[in-house]
Amino acid sequence: MIDRAGLAEFLRRRRAALQPEDVGLPRGQRRRTSGLRREEAAALCHMSTDYYARLERERGPHPSEQMIASIAQGLHLTLDERDHLFRLAGHTPPTRGAHSEHISPGLLRILDRLQDTPAEIVTELGETLRQTPLAVALTGDLTRYTGPARSLGYRWFTDPATRQLYAPADHPFLTRMFVSGLRSVATLRGPGSRAAQYVDLLTAQSEEFRHVWNQHEVGIRPGEVKRYVHPDVGMLELNCQTLLDPSGQHLLLVYTAVPGSESYDRLELLSVIGGQLHH
Repeated sequence: MIDRAGLAEFLRRRRAALQPEDVGLPRGQRRRTSGLRREEAAALCHMSTDYYARLERERGPHPSEQMIASIAQGLHLTLDERDHLFRLAGHTPPTRGAHSEHISPGLLRILDRLQDTPAEIVTELGETLRQTPLAVALTGDLTRYTGPARSLGYRWFTDPATRQLYAPADHPFLTRMFVSGLRSVATLRGPGSRAAQYVDLLTAQSEEFRHVWNQHEVGIRPGEVKRYVHPDVGMLELNCQTLLDPSGQHLLLVYTAVPGSESYDRLELLSVIGGQLHH
């Protein structure tokens, strides 16, 4: 059963507690409300202002689990707050653990402050959950994929276009690295896991994957420098810093170029033209 009054009150309280700068928005001069405006909260939750406003007024349709998950992420809720929100809406909270796609508020706050840098939040299977605008300009929108194709390692073996973004000389190493990473996750999560499912799918679809899988290599780590071949600005050599969420579920990857280098200038150029590019 939905607790409309409780849901409305909780949403109002959480919205009032969030400041614009907490979610990467400018404060502006004439802001009278403490916290976010309804239209700002609605935009963060990927829904219309009218729909969101009706929830805060104890009206409107019964929100689906997908809607509640979107609100929980948009309002930067903790896992405990997310679970509470699900129960108020009359739903069973999603399971926690490796498959959770709820990003912690701390990780989102950092990403929101990196708008002028290529950065992304990914799962242990290389599924991109969020990207900064400059990351989208660099690699395209990686959040648009569905099903197994959400995983970069899966796309590496099933979608030839994926490899065009990487320096050809790096392909053999990346092939081994993706297989090694998938082996580690599949072993950690066990039979029946999503990682194990990806292994089965790739074994059936890719001879190259089968060959490398049979080498039983583990522990192949990504190099410190990643090389991208961008169609508009050319080769970019970027250092990748990784921040692991304390829950161990998600990684924040931040890409930077050495100041004064050719890659630095090309990244600057990409930040200027990025908004006009569509992959």
